[in-house]
Amino acid sequence: MKKRDVSPWILSMCVITVSIALVVLYVYDVDRFPFSFGLDLAGGTQVTYTADVSEVPEGEVAGRMSVLQRVIEQRVNALGVSEPNVYTITGLAIGGNPAAHRLVVELPGVTDTDEATKAIGETPYLEFKILVDDPMEIKDTGLQGTHITTAEVQFLPGIGGTLTNEPVVVLHFNGEGGKIFAEVTRDNVGRRLMIFLDGAVISSPVINEPITGGTTQIQGNFTLDSAKELVDGLNLGALPLPIELSETLTVNPSLGAEVSEKSVFAGLIALLLIALLFIGVYRFVGIVAVLALAVYCIIVLAIFKAVPIVLTAAGLSGFIMSIGFAVDANVLIFERMREEISRGETRVHAIRNGCARAWVAIRDANLTSMIIAFLLFWFGTSMIKGFAFAFIIGVLISMFSAYVLTRLFLRATASVFSKRLKKWYIQ
Repeated sequence: MKKRDVSPWILSMCVITVSIALVVLYVYDVDRFPFSFGLDLAGGTQVTYTADVSEVPEGEVAGRMSVLQRVIEQRVNALGVSEPNVYTITGLAIGGNPAAHRLVVELPGVTDTDEATKAIGETPYLEFKILVDDPMEIKDTGLQGTHITTAEVQFLPGIGGTLTNEPVVVLHFNGEGGKIFAEVTRDNVGRRLMIFLDGAVISSPVINEPITGGTTQIQGNFTLDSAKELVDGLNLGALPLPIELSETLTVNPSLGAEVSEKSVFAGLIALLLIALLFIGVYRFVGIVAVLALAVYCIIVLAIFKAVPIVLTAAGLSGFIMSIGFAVDANVLIFERMREEISRGETRVHAIRNGCARAWVAIRDANLTSMIIAFLLFWFGTSMIKGFAFAFIIGVLISMFSAYVLTRLFLRATASVFSKRLKKWYIQ
């Protein structure tokens, strides 16, 4: 029985993959699900805050900064900002200023700096402390707004069970917060519990008895609007550290568009030169490689759009560089094919043996590259992470493109050329 040149299973898998990629790129609601671009390409606002860690034990600073980052991310996401980037810079001197702990918030597409800083800065910093009479001092309890799961507005009960017009804020703590609050109230009966919001005392009730169950209330002479504002902020996350705005930077969208256009232009020029080189050196199989590279680009761009992955200038550079690895894999396959043909093998056997012999080199080269990219992603800054992530995806798809797509196209067209046209197959 004659063996089929192309496995129906592999062919079906490739057709389905390419079809899905094309649907994502050209059919999938372009207006609602566009490509996500970073601050350097889409323009927007970068806001830098300095965190006050003067009263935090040194061993807790890193943990508090990590929590601060998560809380701000939650707050910014609630604004509906498309793919914000929030990261910390710990213990570094910037712009001649002394070493400090900073939080950087990048908001693509947001050009109103006042709007951005107002939304981020209004997140409350809530903490609970104990007033000790002898000696007179205020002791930290370790209980903060990050221990709160939910907050809600209620009204104090009046005479006969009716509700008064005085609103209070009811807090529900998580498991850890409930335990801390129970211990604090148990060990400090008769003392005042000082509740600070952004450094100002909003309530100082006397602890009459231990409070268990993980729920308490704040009375601070609130109006209904101020109570709702506090609840909204607490539900979005209270800050584990006080922060102060230190720098704002607005990136012009036109500058980002220029960078994007130049990056795309450079990528197209690179693809054109690669296509001409392949066709000139490898003749028909060069055309096959160009087709496989085109499909490779479609699949990678579809992944960038569907995930979505925030594209920055560094990320685009990683994607364009990964094209070189796809090219390198095709070169290895074609050179092994040449060796097989020079030994007198048929085109079908040359394709099968050439791909098999080239695979080990393709696999090892790409794995070593991905190990380096993983290290860059793990230890690098946000810009380096963007480059490394796009590069890793590109390399993974390039392996699929070279070993599966190129081999599929070659085997599907191996019988097209007669002996008279054999010299045009590969040179």
